[in-house]
Amino acid sequence: MTAVDEEAALFGLPYVPPDATTVYGPHPDQLVDHYLPTTPVPNGVRVTLLHGGFWRAAYDRRHLAPLAAALAASGYDTVLAEYRRVGGGGGWPVTFEDVRSALAAGPPDTRPHVLVGHSAGGHLALCAAAREDAGVDAVVAVAAVADLARARALGTGGGAVDALLGDRPAAEADPALLRPRVPVALLHGSADPEVPVELSHRYAVAARLLGSAELRVLPGVAHYAPVTPGTAACGALLRLVAESVGPKPGAGRVVLETDPDGSP
Repeated sequence: MTAVDEEAALFGLPYVPPDATTVYGPHPDQLVDHYLPTTPVPNGVRVTLLHGGFWRAAYDRRHLAPLAAALAASGYDTVLAEYRRVGGGGGWPVTFEDVRSALAAGPPDTRPHVLVGHSAGGHLALCAAAREDAGVDAVVAVAAVADLARARALGTGGGAVDALLGDRPAAEADPALLRPRVPVALLHGSADPEVPVELSHRYAVAARLLGSAELRVLPGVAHYAPVTPGTAACGALLRLVAESVGPKPGAGRVVLETDPDGSP
């Protein structure tokens, strides 16, 4: 499947409406959608999902609704979060503040909490992994913009990093410079033309020295298959979510996954 085919497959899926929606602020984009499991997983793990789109207002959460529904069907109480984006009142630091508020929305919940982010959402998830108050127990970053400085140098997203940060210094916005405080797993396709796998490699090498990180590379996979239900790459993502909470005997090491189906 080509990169173009992957994109068409994801965006061609029908929208799956949520079971409920919670508002966490006055802006129309300050809300989270809830997808509820019929049969929850035994350990009660809940998942919050952050969408990508290079932080731009043109791209909202709706394209990840099928993934949110698939996570719920797998037994996870799933939240699909929206946040303000560049061109719609977002950017640094507003977008990051919205993610913080979205993670804190709702009553206190002591169940294990996995934060999953795709692309720019993966970047935001990695930033949250460095915060003590994020309220997450593990992060899974998929095709993440994991190194802002390198992404800027490469022109990733057609100047998306400059649009996000403007001329404001924001070292704390670059996950490659931050120490993860929870276990981090990264999943990236080797053939991703939009967010080069190099960015996840660079983050994983730095995180190996500072915390717990694992990188799995899916050969021949581009940008969208890992978040498209029904693909082998998405199966690898679901397995990572299942493995993300619990003992990490290999924590601190970088693991390069080279099996096309994502299995260890």
